[in-house]
Amino acid sequence: MPVYIVDKPLGLTSHDLVEELRCRLGTGRVGHAGTLDPLATGVLVVLAQGATKLSPFLSGSVKHYLARVAFGASTPTLDAEGPVTEVADARHLSEDRIRAALPPFLELTEQVPPQYSAVKRDGIRSHRAARRGQEVVLPPRAAGYRRIDLLAFASDPDALPVAFAPDSAGRWRPDPPGWGFTGPEPLGPYPTALLDLEVEAGTYVRAFARDLGIALGVPAHLSSLVRTRAGRFGLDSAQALGSFDPEVGLGLAEALPYPLEPIGPEEVRRVRQGQRLPLRREGRHGLIDPAGDLVAVAEGAGGRMRLLKVFPA
Repeated sequence: MPVYIVDKPLGLTSHDLVEELRCRLGTGRVGHAGTLDPLATGVLVVLAQGATKLSPFLSGSVKHYLARVAFGASTPTLDAEGPVTEVADARHLSEDRIRAALPPFLELTEQVPPQYSAVKRDGIRSHRAARRGQEVVLPPRAAGYRRIDLLAFASDPDALPVAFAPDSAGRWRPDPPGWGFTGPEPLGPYPTALLDLEVEAGTYVRAFARDLGIALGVPAHLSSLVRTRAGRFGLDSAQALGSFDPEVGLGLAEALPYPLEPIGPEEVRRVRQGQRLPLRREGRHGLIDPAGDLVAVAEGAGGRMRLLKVFPA
């Protein structure tokens, strides 16, 4: 079971969690498909052993988040790490004004990443340069917002919902008997919006908080973040790190987000020798052997099959 869906706890980096699971699984071959910041929680897809080769096919998946955006204060990291560096009165904001500022985001195709991020500039991670006090200017990068729902707004963050559950469409909504999410302590009693976002890979929700504040004319920061879904993996099926079970996971074929195409023993041999098969299916798909194990990720286009990644027996 080399693919694990884990609920990353507050305060750990994604690397911290991977290091912990390397010890528990007894292998150094552990990675993940999509970083979460230390102050964010929720779905992290962890890949062990040969599953690390799946990372390029999983890390580009659409992500879903529950986010709290606090208005009236900004921070260098754009989240609740602090310190507060700019303040302004945001008491004039209303739910209607926030809702009216959201539609333009759905048209955006680019976003300026946070300076405290893993984006490289001149070969150096921007967050490392920023923590050294160096000025970091990052160019816009591809990003995309598929859906943004304003769930609640309150002048006091303590008045916002704290428990949630997925509805019939898999979208997490306030539900008093539901799951209680733990976030960082608010930096102050700032007016705060609770939003549900569906975004393309590479989109920073911290940058969204900054840009929403700019659109509303006030400084803002991301006060908490929960990833509720990464691709087809939801938080309701994630393991807590404290009760992690190595036997509860997915095989490579189960985790692959593409259709599966069975092939026979002779075709398995040919694929593992790097030989392409006659085209059977357009687009990306997985080739599986008679036992259901993943042999390769392939792509059909222009009447030909191309092997993107081959997995050994």
